[in-house]
Amino acid sequence: MTNKNLKPVEAQLAAYNAHDVDAFMRCYTQDCVIEDGAGSRLTTGHAEMRPRYEALFASSPNLHCEIASRICIGAYVIDEEHITGRVPDLRHAVVIYRVDSASGLISHVRFLREKD
Repeated sequence: MTNKNLKPVEAQLAAYNAHDVDAFMRCYTQDCVIEDGAGSRLTTGHAEMRPRYEALFASSPNLHCEIASRICIGAYVIDEEHITGRVPDLRHAVVIYRVDSASGLISHVRFLREKD
């Protein structure tokens, strides 16, 4: 994967850690799909994503994510994330991002999370 394809993933992480929903949304295609590990859809598109992340940023003022490891292959970036300050609590996740080659934005996300 080229550095150009990593750009939206790195930019969305910076925006996430800054709690900047506008910058965060600019990293995703308008029709981006976010799914859980089983493939169940959590959100589709900006209209569903924005309120979800606005609420998360508002309820988690100490929210911060660090990348423990990263794998890049083709259009995919796979991040192992360590999260602190999230309400509700989530500390460890693997996130698979697919970057759209035409727009250079994230078009699909799959979250793999540990269960309590």
